[in-house]
Amino acid sequence: MSPDDERSTLAIGVDIGGTFTDFVVYDRRSVKTFKVLSTPGDPAQAVLDGVRKLSPAPGYRVVHGSTVATNALLERKGARAAFVTTQGFRDTLQIGRQTRRNLYNWFSGGVPALVPQARCLEVPERVDHRGHVLRPLAKRSLTSLIKTLRTQQVEAVALSLLFSFVNPEHERHIAQRLRDAGFFVSASHELVPAFREFERASTTVVNAYVSPGLNRYLETLEESLPGGSFHVMQSNGGRIRAAQVRQEGVRSILSGPAGGVIGAEYLARLAGFSQLITFDMGGTSTDVSVVNGVIHTTSEAEVAGLPIRVPVLDIHTVGAGGGSLARVDAGGALRVGPESAGADPGPACYGRGGQVATVTDANAFLGRLPATGLLGGALPLDRAATREALAALSREFAAHAAGTHVDLAEVALGILQVVNAEMERAIRVISIERGHDPRDYVLLSFGGAGGMHVCELARSLNVGRVLIPLAASTLSALGMLTANVFLDYVRTVMCPGETSFEELERRFVPMVEQAQEDLAIQQVPVAARHVHCELDLRYQGQSFELTVPFSPVFRAAFHEQHVRRYGHKDETVGLEIVNLRVRAIGDVSPPRIEAQDPGPVDSSGAVCHERRLVFSSGPRSVPFYDRSLLRPGHHVSGPAVIFQDDTTILLPESDHAQVDTWQNVLVTIGDARAESR
Repeated sequence: MSPDDERSTLAIGVDIGGTFTDFVVYDRRSVKTFKVLSTPGDPAQAVLDGVRKLSPAPGYRVVHGSTVATNALLERKGARAAFVTTQGFRDTLQIGRQTRRNLYNWFSGGVPALVPQARCLEVPERVDHRGHVLRPLAKRSLTSLIKTLRTQQVEAVALSLLFSFVNPEHERHIAQRLRDAGFFVSASHELVPAFREFERASTTVVNAYVSPGLNRYLETLEESLPGGSFHVMQSNGGRIRAAQVRQEGVRSILSGPAGGVIGAEYLARLAGFSQLITFDMGGTSTDVSVVNGVIHTTSEAEVAGLPIRVPVLDIHTVGAGGGSLARVDAGGALRVGPESAGADPGPACYGRGGQVATVTDANAFLGRLPATGLLGGALPLDRAATREALAALSREFAAHAAGTHVDLAEVALGILQVVNAEMERAIRVISIERGHDPRDYVLLSFGGAGGMHVCELARSLNVGRVLIPLAASTLSALGMLTANVFLDYVRTVMCPGETSFEELERRFVPMVEQAQEDLAIQQVPVAARHVHCELDLRYQGQSFELTVPFSPVFRAAFHEQHVRRYGHKDETVGLEIVNLRVRAIGDVSPPRIEAQDPGPVDSSGAVCHERRLVFSSGPRSVPFYDRSLLRPGHHVSGPAVIFQDDTTILLPESDHAQVDTWQNVLVTIGDARAESR
């Protein structure tokens, strides 16, 4: 089924979160959403439950972000893998890369390698940096290698030979022998044919570590749900068919957060905003990113402390979410996260056995969640369990403060202050610390927990406007339905900067041809295909590169970008062309969302009741607005709570909200000193 045919079938976007699994369903007429509790022990079960609930006719399409690879890496529960490299380089993973931030840190123990040294193996061969064979591959040694791998009960092999990105013949031969012997093989020349030995080896190892489990997961889905096609969201913000992901699981490590950024940019563009900071607060973590008209990717990401050199969206993540656990540390200070209650047992207020106070429990105790519970009342709140969890935390404080009693409301407010500070710090990392002034941006909030915290965060950051979509809690799943097909390719060339445009164009030809072939495999129609070429350049003597579009003026583009990034340029210094990059794009028709004409500003008809909420300034009676009754044009003044089945928005006293024509809630932060620029 080609992307152009999507409107003729049911499209289902699925995002597996730590607490809930989100579904967005598009059937040409409407967009509908729902949630089911995640099943951490078997993530496929939640997906199967949700899809079966729809009883879709054959021909449906599923696009989803998988946490299988992510969790395998974070929890160190991946495949039993081995690392095979050139003789003399078996310590590559253990040595790693020296970084300045840890150079003088006596307390930095580094990140343990995914493959222990006993399973780091060598083969006699050697290729130099120009691809010349210095030592032919000792093919007879492969019989012994295979025997050793079987003795060590290895499931997956990461194969990364020295300079195989220049001449892959030795690596290609070994990979075929190992595959013939029944091993899953992750070969660096197929995955990331680029220089920097440690980073290339690390990426190859991560892929070998996570792919077998992801392969079994996808196989379970396809066998249990016949009649549908499966695509998986990649970390680069694009979708690809599940068959390719089975071999390259590393490309979906950050697929869930990537879907959120794609969905946020899509809805913001409809609403007329191009400068935004995305704020995705879920049950386990918070993901933030900056969009300056375009979504930014990076090839220098780290996940769980391990470098991954495949393109990913530039997203910063912290362990702060609605399910983040609160505790008192050894010094008597309140800590929140990164540990999470997850879906099982979940926050105490869910009534599923949770006993430790979480961020959601703090909001529930302070009266900020609907009295009927979550998911439209399907998940009632256990107020007794909430009180007991906070009381236990209060007793921990008392033990550190000579028996001083701490009021439960103060404990709950303290939890929110701590988690807000952590999330504010994350936003500062991707904005202020990179030269972006938050006052120039709209803060776009999504994720099930984001609406409770976003206005206070905006106030702290001096952001003037907040945008909260109607599908805020399921926006990552919606983003997966709007995502195009993206395929990325890289090749190290190490050319002098004066290399002619025509010569570089010639070198791009095989990469572009491969991209076109792969787009055809993805069943992208010719008219929907686009291929973009880029160059990684640096000044001679520099260690890192900047990526610029490939054009006749690529040198001038590099100097301009160097000024924007570092504040200076030097056109007298020679340039070096490090890598060629190609991005292949297959356009996809996103779900159609219709604008509505605005109506009257009076929103009093959407008020369902008033409740007593506790703020830092004291308790106050606050109106609760049913978002399903709010229409474009309605205005709401704070303090107020706007609730819907799957998320809640807290509007502080000095803030004002308006429903726009796309049914987003647009909040003006009352005392923010934002400037129009």
